[in-house]
Amino acid sequence: MATKFSKCMMLCCIKKVPVTKEEDMGKESYEEAIAGLSKLLSEKSDLEGVAAAKIKQITAELEVAGSKKFDPVEKIKTGFLHFKTEKYEKDTDLYGKLAKGQSPKFMVFACSDSRVCPSHILNFQPGEAFMVRNIANMVPPYDQKKYSGAGAAIEYAVLHLKVEHIVVIGHSCCGGIKGLMTIPDDGTTASDFIEEWVKICSSAKSKVKTECTDISFEEQCKNCEKEAVNVSLGNLLTYPFVRESVVKNTLSLKGAHYDFVHGKFELWDLDFNITPAVAV
Repeated sequence: MATKFSKCMMLCCIKKVPVTKEEDMGKESYEEAIAGLSKLLSEKSDLEGVAAAKIKQITAELEVAGSKKFDPVEKIKTGFLHFKTEKYEKDTDLYGKLAKGQSPKFMVFACSDSRVCPSHILNFQPGEAFMVRNIANMVPPYDQKKYSGAGAAIEYAVLHLKVEHIVVIGHSCCGGIKGLMTIPDDGTTASDFIEEWVKICSSAKSKVKTECTDISFEEQCKNCEKEAVNVSLGNLLTYPFVRESVVKNTLSLKGAHYDFVHGKFELWDLDFNITPAVAV
């Protein structure tokens, strides 16, 4: 099955949020407060005792704040309460509709990496995207026994939810891809599951190792992050119901890459030389 890039669109962050400006403002406020206190004490020396007591109190409070142990239960509780008050209760119509069912337009394969949540990156709202997240955002080939979990998700999305677009999103600094690129050629493994899983895209590794011999290992990994997406897109076509939907133009397959280091997002289509099945 031959494939080629037909279209590539890069969405770059043209204007970055001036976080350094906020940091500078915070620093200036702190310095202004210290300067104001120094001036007050120089003008009214009789306040030194009061100031010393206040500073001691503030110091103790900061020490407590800095040493406070992370509470996972409290994090979950406060997180849900924020969601409920800021989103759920402010859009009851949306959640009322979702209670009756879902009809997402997208199915998304993304990495389990905590830095690359698709809903956060692409502003997907509840009900808009059916998600599958795994190590290195890989789509395995059709196999009813070995990859039944992935197959069930794809089957449900395509045949029951009738999604119109499947997007496979790779990302920068992917540990799964780095693991794939460092698997020894002799086949030895150092994990129970990870290496066997990422071997799904071994052909991407082989292509990069063959065609990109004059670049650094880091650059090779970057290339493999995107090439593995293309392998996953090809694997999607091994599912008969996906292939049939693509031939009928009721389903599109798209590759993507999110570079969180530089704030860039690439989206592309692939041309597949496929034809409808012929009865013989």
